[in-house]
Amino acid sequence: MSLNYLSIIVFLPLMAAIALALLPRMPLKLVKYIATGAASTVLALSVYLFCIFDRNASGMQFEEIYSWIPALSANYHLGVDGISLPLVVLTALLGLVAVLVSWKSENRARELFIWLLVLESSILGVFCSLNLLLFFIFWEIEVIPVYFLISIWGSGNKRSSALKYVIFTLAGSALMLVGIICMYFVTGTLDMVALEPAHGALATIAAPAMSTAPIFFMLLAGFAVKLPVVPLHSWQPDTYTDAPVAVNILLSGALAKMGGYGIIRLCVSLFPESSQRFAPIMLTLAVISIIYGGILALRQTNLKRLVAYSSLSHMGFVLLGIFALGQTALIGASLQMVSHGLITSLLFITAGIVIDNTNQPNMAKLGGLARQMPVTAAFFVLAGLGALGLPSTSGFAAEFTVFLGSFSSSAVDGIKWFTAVALLGVVLAAVYILWTIQRVFYGPAQASFDSVRDAGKLQRIYCGLLIALIFVIGICPTILTSVIQNSAAVIVSLVGG
Repeated sequence: MSLNYLSIIVFLPLMAAIALALLPRMPLKLVKYIATGAASTVLALSVYLFCIFDRNASGMQFEEIYSWIPALSANYHLGVDGISLPLVVLTALLGLVAVLVSWKSENRARELFIWLLVLESSILGVFCSLNLLLFFIFWEIEVIPVYFLISIWGSGNKRSSALKYVIFTLAGSALMLVGIICMYFVTGTLDMVALEPAHGALATIAAPAMSTAPIFFMLLAGFAVKLPVVPLHSWQPDTYTDAPVAVNILLSGALAKMGGYGIIRLCVSLFPESSQRFAPIMLTLAVISIIYGGILALRQTNLKRLVAYSSLSHMGFVLLGIFALGQTALIGASLQMVSHGLITSLLFITAGIVIDNTNQPNMAKLGGLARQMPVTAAFFVLAGLGALGLPSTSGFAAEFTVFLGSFSSSAVDGIKWFTAVALLGVVLAAVYILWTIQRVFYGPAQASFDSVRDAGKLQRIYCGLLIALIFVIGICPTILTSVIQNSAAVIVSLVGG
């Protein structure tokens, strides 16, 4: 009998968190070892599944189905395909990095590790769930740990930022829940596989595109908040700026991908007609997010806030790739989600090292730090080069695939114009990344920072791992695209892309 690998991956962090909560007198060192051990085990299992994944298949793999709530015909149903499995591996990796980033924390450290593990478990649950009720439960659980992680261990206006995140998330989730309930009453099922057009459950809706449009937009609202998409993004800059670095890693690196994944899995896969009909609207919002985020990144003086707006801009490429409705573009969007998770996490880590060691977030008051912090400077430069899309980095592989796929897509009229305007985002990224590097790390060295410490040994290990992955994926993107392509082909075939 084979092991239920996905259940172990999803619930192991939660079980570790419960164990830490029930044993309050546990020594702090043991708490750290348990948290690190649980996160490491989840990463090892997810990598194992990635290695044995059948790249020639297009359906769900490693499925687990058990009766759960018979009255609602709801099953406990887990599974992954080529779209979700890379995100599971990414979340497992960043979950471990977030734990390691918090290793030296002394402020209520046990609680910190508990909430980090709960957050990791909830994100993994979203990517593995194939039942809408289970999906929604995991989607909602993450709000609780994020609120406490920011309001307790954050900085600045941390309680206001945490509350803003909760309000936006719950507002989007309320609409999403209404959409899920509507689908259940129409089809009588909560199974995401059964709801796919190939299985005909949604065909019980009388007219095609316009009758499904309200459900499509209710689901889309919840996902657009999380991605985030302008104008539903206003929670993001404050939350990212005031959150601790460990939370930045999971928020920007993994949790934001829940929005992109949800759009692919539920909006495009289940409502292909509505996706095609309203694609021009979504492409317009994608281009606005790319340009708007890039322009505002140029205007920032706070280092973490600049990375936050950079993240907003780069997630716009994900939306562009999804609603180009072409196979190559969708592969690019999936690749961009993984690449963005690695690059933005590294940017937040290095920005956090600079701010913590200099006690100065204002870039106008920094400068010449490459002399005092050469290793940190190298890490930030390499992450920045990935963010601006330097060839041989994952950023280049992902963005090039998105642009190539979008420009060549025939599923949406005028897609070439949307793609051409979106290219300005690459130019803006080059400007604000290079300008930031110049302001923070080069120029005249300041004597006031002569005693500033560089990155520590542990920081060098996980930053080095992220850099290695950024370049491995950039040089050999087929590591991921071979997993993604068949699942992307099935989804795109529904809309004739």
